[in-house]
Amino acid sequence: MLGVDPGLTRCGIAVVDGGRGRQVTAVAVDVIRTPVEADLATRLLLVSDGVERWLDHYKPDAVAVERVFSQYNVRTAMGTAQAGGVVALAAARRGLPVEFHTPSEVKAAVTGSGRADKKQVATMVTRLLKLEVAPKPADAADAIAIAICHLWRGPMKARLAEAEAKAAELARTHKARLAAAAKEAR
Repeated sequence: MLGVDPGLTRCGIAVVDGGRGRQVTAVAVDVIRTPVEADLATRLLLVSDGVERWLDHYKPDAVAVERVFSQYNVRTAMGTAQAGGVVALAAARRGLPVEFHTPSEVKAAVTGSGRADKKQVATMVTRLLKLEVAPKPADAADAIAIAICHLWRGPMKARLAEAEAKAAELARTHKARLAAAAKEAR
């Protein structure tokens, strides 16, 4: 699982393997950095190039990206969303599923509270992965948390989608039978 905390200045990126139950193992973590003075297109290209290298090297099964939920600085939010879009595009080109998770979903999955702060997330990531020290900067720890969130929530979401599809099919079959019975009764 490739987890990405999108950003233009620092884009956290991590690969985490999931095992049985909630077992997780860190494979790699880093931050893709772009120069603040560079124009937007160049910065997005640098993020894209970095993500492409990670996708080619680690060959993840899926990609999880933190969704831009709300920020006070619209310019920052736009750049973050654009960086997330570049990540999704790179994954889509490889046929990889992409899932977006809100910050509160990620925090709740990793710490048990959707209102946890960055320090609590980093502390839990460190404990879950049995690391000596917390990944730094916070963007790196966040990327790991995003990957863990998806590893833990992904199977549940898939089972829920499967159950919903099955229920919809049963409803269609039932409606068809009712219509056929009503038609015969006439």
